Amino acid sequence: MRSFLVIGLGRFGTAVARELSALGQEVLALDEDAEDVQRIADDVTQAIQGDAQEEAVLRSVGARNFDCCVVAVGADMEASILITVMLKELGAKYVVAKAMSPVHARVLERVGADRVVLPESEMGQRLAQRLARTNVVDFIGVSDDFSILEIHPPRSWVGHSLGQLNVRAKYFVNVLAIRHGEGGHVDVTPAPDQIIEARDILIVIGTNEHVREVVELD
Repeated sequence: MRSFLVIGLGRFGTAVARELSALGQEVLALDEDAEDVQRIADDVTQAIQGDAQEEAVLRSVGARNFDCCVVAVGADMEASILITVMLKELGAKYVVAKAMSPVHARVLERVGADRVVLPESEMGQRLAQRLARTNVVDFIGVSDDFSILEIHPPRSWVGHSLGQLNVRAKYFVNVLAIRHGEGGHVDVTPAPDQIIEARDILIVIGTNEHVREVVELD
């Protein structure tokens, strides 16, 4: 079990805190709004009212002791930057900060955020991928160059094994896992003799160019 400090309980922060807690992680949620704190109190390990822009508040909750601090106050650019700076100065191990724009993201990176997320941009990208390509179930941009996709198998792959298809050598992508139907059993690191079925969902990783080529196969 890992420990998380989630700062800011808007829609994004609340969703992150609740999901982490549901996954069995230790979560302390912090916000200056008493109603938001009360609303999430039963769903996380601990919920505290306080202004994270005050260094004394971050010290009092032991920010440096958490495995990860999530700064989810992206709507207030100045506040998110200040909180990120203070967390790093206090010795926070890993800081994830929400940004509202690419410029905001660049500033957060420069002041020390270990990871910056642009929720609306990332969700828009995932939705566009799913709308434009009917065989894409989900999309995760790992970096500017690499992506992880959940896809329905190309028809030419159905009935063949991964070894027969020689996926890695021929298509330059790796099949990380195979899920047998929506909500079905997941085979992690599937064997070369694993036969691909039409109902399967493949989780593949590769460069954007190579995964796009796989998606466009018949």
